[in-house]
Amino acid sequence: MKIWQILSLLLLVLFLAACGEEGSSDETASSESSTSEETRTVESSTGEVDIEGTPERVVVLEWSYVEHMLPLHIQPVGVADKEGYNKWVNVGEPLADEVQDVGTRSEPNFEAISRLDPDLIIGAKYRHEGFEDQLNEIAPTIMFAPYSEEGASDQYQHLKNEFKKMGELFKKEKEAEKYLTQMEQRISALGKEIGDGSKVEAVVTQAFTSQNTPTMRLFTDNSVVAGVLNQMGINNAVETEQPEIFGFVNSDVESLQNYQDSHFFYLVQDDDPIFDNLADNPAWTNLNFVEENHTYKLPGDMGTFAGPLSAERLAEEIAENLE
Repeated sequence: MKIWQILSLLLLVLFLAACGEEGSSDETASSESSTSEETRTVESSTGEVDIEGTPERVVVLEWSYVEHMLPLHIQPVGVADKEGYNKWVNVGEPLADEVQDVGTRSEPNFEAISRLDPDLIIGAKYRHEGFEDQLNEIAPTIMFAPYSEEGASDQYQHLKNEFKKMGELFKKEKEAEKYLTQMEQRISALGKEIGDGSKVEAVVTQAFTSQNTPTMRLFTDNSVVAGVLNQMGINNAVETEQPEIFGFVNSDVESLQNYQDSHFFYLVQDDDPIFDNLADNPAWTNLNFVEENHTYKLPGDMGTFAGPLSAERLAEEIAENLE
């Protein structure tokens, strides 16, 4: 074989090898693209929802699910009533300035949501089921059901289940499990700091004045609040025969005598004079926890119907007061 024939043959071999590598590279890229854009079917409280790839532009219509995203280091692009969230849910890293407001939680602004071009919308069934079709026209919509019969028996466990679901949505299952483990370890450690918590009974209430009448929501033994107390080793004093769907019962001052040997924690807004107005009321002043100075004010901007960040903050506030 002549030299020029040998050179031609070598050039042909090199050309074919290059083509093979390019084809393999294209196939790999195509495979990676297919994986990143794969369509998953996710179970929502209102049915199955198809989600393409991993959501990056997310609009959240209920504050508690903002809390579920932040520990996973995910910022939404839009939040319902952003100003209210920043005011009343004072936990974790603040929302970025770029996060846009999309109306109220009860009445989202569909045009504002659409302008953000989301690839996922997260809502709550009890608030948003009525306009789910309109939301789905904008982007796939996942509805959580925080106040369902399924979740009512143990709302703290339900919170953890929802957080794990959030990890699945964003393909951060390991991060979600790790955070929950650290959260519960932290809550348990805070309980140990106050000594033998099993000897402590607590009542936690959200108190407010309604039509000049003092009103108190006492968190029941199926609530997130009770779950945090239990994790700390503290007994929640308010028990009911059946789980309360919202995790609380309404009470007046006179009914507090049933819990007067407990430690009494209350959340109240600074501008609400509810306890000032009770200063001359014997039904209040004669209660054991008032006489023994076992009443503790909790911050009004702390969520009690919220997510994992608020659960941890509640434990911190309770431990600080009982120490």
